[in-house]
Amino acid sequence: MASVAFRPDVDIPGQARPAGGFGIDQNGEYRENLNQRLICPDCNEDPPNLVEEFSSGDMVCASCGMVLGDRIIDTRSEWRTFANDDQGNDDPSRVGDSINPLLNGSQLETNIAFGEGMRSRELHRAQNRSQNDKATKGLLSAYREISNLCEAIGIPKAVQDSAKHIFKLTEDNKLFKGKPQEAVIAGCIFVACRQAKVPRTFREVYALTKVSKKEIGRTFKQLEKFLQSNREANTTGSFLMVENYESTGTTSATELCARYCNNLSFKNPHLMEKISKVLAEKSSSVKDLAGRSPLSVAAACIYMASHLMGDPRTSRDIAGVAGVSDGTIKTAYRFLYQARENLVEKDWLTSKGAGRMDRLPVN
Repeated sequence: MASVAFRPDVDIPGQARPAGGFGIDQNGEYRENLNQRLICPDCNEDPPNLVEEFSSGDMVCASCGMVLGDRIIDTRSEWRTFANDDQGNDDPSRVGDSINPLLNGSQLETNIAFGEGMRSRELHRAQNRSQNDKATKGLLSAYREISNLCEAIGIPKAVQDSAKHIFKLTEDNKLFKGKPQEAVIAGCIFVACRQAKVPRTFREVYALTKVSKKEIGRTFKQLEKFLQSNREANTTGSFLMVENYESTGTTSATELCARYCNNLSFKNPHLMEKISKVLAEKSSSVKDLAGRSPLSVAAACIYMASHLMGDPRTSRDIAGVAGVSDGTIKTAYRFLYQARENLVEKDWLTSKGAGRMDRLPVN
C-alpha cells in the first residue's frame, strides 16, 4: 500500500473540523483520509461529546449545543403502538409482522383487536368470518397437529418447519385429494426426518400417528416422486430445499445406534455410541443378518458393545428402547457372537480400551 503524508488540519470558521483531513500519495495526488472524526469547532473537545437526536435528525454537540449535522438517519428498530394512545400507555408493539411463507395471501391486512366493548367484539368476529377462509383454517389446524406430534417425540423445530412446508406444497398442488389428513401428515413428518438426517422408523411414526405402516409407506413413495419431479417448487429457501431433494434409502442400523445409546443412560454414552456404530457397519459382512430389520441389528450391536465394555444392559432394557422383542435381539446377537473375531477391533481390548472378550455372553 502506498504511504500517505497527511496535511495539517485547516480550521474553517463556523464549521465543524474533521480530525484527519487529506493526504498526498507517492504520485502527488490528493487522497481523502477516511479515518476522520467530527469535532465541534467551538469546544474543540477530543474525543468529541456528540449526541445524535433521531427525533429531529440532528447531530448536536452535548457540551455547547451547537448543531453539527442534519438529516441523520435513524437506524434503530421502529416501534409504534396504537393501543390505548389516549391513555398514554407504553406498549411498544412491532409495526407489522413478518410474512409467513407457510400461509397464503399477503398477510398485510389490518386486524381489529378483541376489545372490551360489545361493539369491538362484534367487529372482531365479523372480520374473522370475512378474512379467515377455510383453506387458511385447514392449514393452521394441520400445522398445529404437526407441531404437537413432532414435539411428542423430540423432533427439532427445523424439521417441523420442513414437514409443514412439504404439507403446504401438497395442498397447493392437490396431491392427496381425498386422502385422510392424518396419513398426509405422517408422510410429511417421515420425509422431513429423512432429509434432515434425523431418522425415524415406520414403526415409530405409526406409534405416533396411529396411521398404518402400509399407508405411511404409500404416502412416502408418492411424496418422494412428487418432490423429485418438482424440484423448482420451493421458492422460500428457508425450510426444506426441495430443489436439492435427494431420494433416501432405508434407515440404517448405524443411524439408530446414537439415539438408542442416549436413551439407555450409559456411563460413557459417546464411547458406547462409537463402538456400536462400528459394529453396525461391520455387521453388513455377516450373511446371517442380511435382510433383518435395522432396529434388531442396532439393538444387538448395542447389546454386544455394552457387555464388551463392562457396562452391560439386558436385552429387555434395550428392547424397551428399540421397540423390538428381547428374543429378536438375542437371535441377532447370536450371529454377531459367532463373528466376534472379525467384528471386535483390537484397540477395544487394550488397557486404554478396557474391553474384554470374555465378558460377552453366549446368548
